[in-house]
Amino acid sequence: MFRSFATRAVVLAALSLAGHAYAATSPGAAIPERAADFIEHDFHFSDGTLLPEVRIHYVTLGTPQRDAHGDVTNAVLLMHGTTGTGKAYLTPLMRRELFAPGEPLDASRYLIVIPDGLGRGGSSKPSDGMRTNFPHYGYGDVVEANHRLLVEGLKVRHLRLVLGTSMGGMQTWMWGERYPGMADALMPIASQPIGMAGRNWLWREMIVGAIRNDPGWQGGAYTTEPTEWTRVMPIFTLMTNNPARLQSAAPDRASATHSYDTLVADAGKTDANDALYWFESSWDYNPAPELSKIRGRLFAVNFADDLINATDLGVMQKLVGEVPDGRFVEMQETAQSYGHQTLAHPEVWKPYLEQLMNGS
Repeated sequence: MFRSFATRAVVLAALSLAGHAYAATSPGAAIPERAADFIEHDFHFSDGTLLPEVRIHYVTLGTPQRDAHGDVTNAVLLMHGTTGTGKAYLTPLMRRELFAPGEPLDASRYLIVIPDGLGRGGSSKPSDGMRTNFPHYGYGDVVEANHRLLVEGLKVRHLRLVLGTSMGGMQTWMWGERYPGMADALMPIASQPIGMAGRNWLWREMIVGAIRNDPGWQGGAYTTEPTEWTRVMPIFTLMTNNPARLQSAAPDRASATHSYDTLVADAGKTDANDALYWFESSWDYNPAPELSKIRGRLFAVNFADDLINATDLGVMQKLVGEVPDGRFVEMQETAQSYGHQTLAHPEVWKPYLEQLMNGS
């Protein structure tokens, strides 16, 4: 996972603390927590490939409530960003702000389902062994894999909420179109319902091109991880942080250079084929033409200092009206803003989630 150096140390510490709870239900813990894998058989990818088995790793918080047919009635689905895993929702900050008693996703009331998206974390991915013979999945395949996890694996046919951040936000728009009415509410955070283009694809193509043109990549058949492409990866931090945070984290040339070196080293811990697939998988993303299919309350949250989802394009003003019960907010930059990375700070956007869950 690539992280901004402005918040890297905090995130690493948070994940370390969260790791103890992630493994299984902690002794004396009030909220049941379970990590497991679900095997999906005969998975048809949108590129025409069929795999006999696809593994989806997931974590659940809370206890399922069931109706007379045995179907779960209190489920919430959370989807993470491009370079992340479900652990993004398991930090102490997320737990305190979202899942604690009285919070909007109180885990004593809801069954929280947090998958590792296809191609990431503990789920099936190129680095498991297939390398570039792994199907060239799209966002739609990630959504479908999560849908099968819910329906086949967990007996969830209806959701109280689908919430996603960044890539997960994009997949929330897709979810609403593919399965209209399956969720009471949808909250895409830090995303826009348009296909990749302009600046938002240019910076991603820099990463894709750097991997494909790295002499060590060898068409994906490398035996030693290629490293040249990692010199480009700091563009991710430039795009996902705001200038004030970057300036504070690196106030002089020496510290900025050190931060660059740290980011490059961090990128080197990631398998190149996995990273390539992460960024190329947005090839099928363009929900704009079918927004009118979405059913359920939708509340989109974006941030004015988010370079990835530029608010000055006016996308939300033009398109959200096509969602029958859709609305949006573009939060202005404040001292509590982190650019695109504000998505990792639920204390900032939680009031809008409370409104959505309360139906107000």
